[in-house]
Amino acid sequence: MSDHDAHGRTGPQRGDPAGAGAPGTGAGFSTANEAAARASDAGALRKVARVVLLDPQERILLMHGYEPDDPTDSWWFTPGGGLEGAESREEAARRELAEETGITEIELGPVIWRRICSFPFDGRRWHQDEWYFLARTAQPALGPRALTELEQRSVSGLRWWTSAELSSARETVYPTKLAELLRTLLAEGPPSTPVDLGPEIV
Repeated sequence: MSDHDAHGRTGPQRGDPAGAGAPGTGAGFSTANEAAARASDAGALRKVARVVLLDPQERILLMHGYEPDDPTDSWWFTPGGGLEGAESREEAARRELAEETGITEIELGPVIWRRICSFPFDGRRWHQDEWYFLARTAQPALGPRALTELEQRSVSGLRWWTSAELSSARETVYPTKLAELLRTLLAEGPPSTPVDLGPEIV
């Protein structure tokens, strides 16, 4: 898995749109990914591919993450992470999903949302350019199969959420206004062009 996609963290969303919020993915530090971490610290935008994965019941798959040094600071977020080497965003989306959830049988659709975000995680600041791909699967989540050392210290599980469950959730969920974004997606289908979610700095 790539260096920590930082759980797409940005402002908190508790339940529905009024209180909004976002991850990425955990990261151990392989030689290739140490450079990505240093670039993120230096302020360079890290390219990230994230997946809005829906099952046949229109439920969305989210991962549960937390600060390595403070498990009480936790949130739910979409699978995904940083690009490795010369791979495309599409390739990164498929790889990250497989590594984080074990799911490989997907229909990868268009990019539906985009956002620029900056946030603190694990003692450093992350600056990311995130693209969110719509994807569908009938394969159940199998569980992580290639977590890095940091991810093992900051990811604690997977869960499928219905739109109604997400709207009434009291837990922090990322990206910002995910409940509202999901309702719109299910009601209207994917947008003709990616929706800009706006920059978020925490």
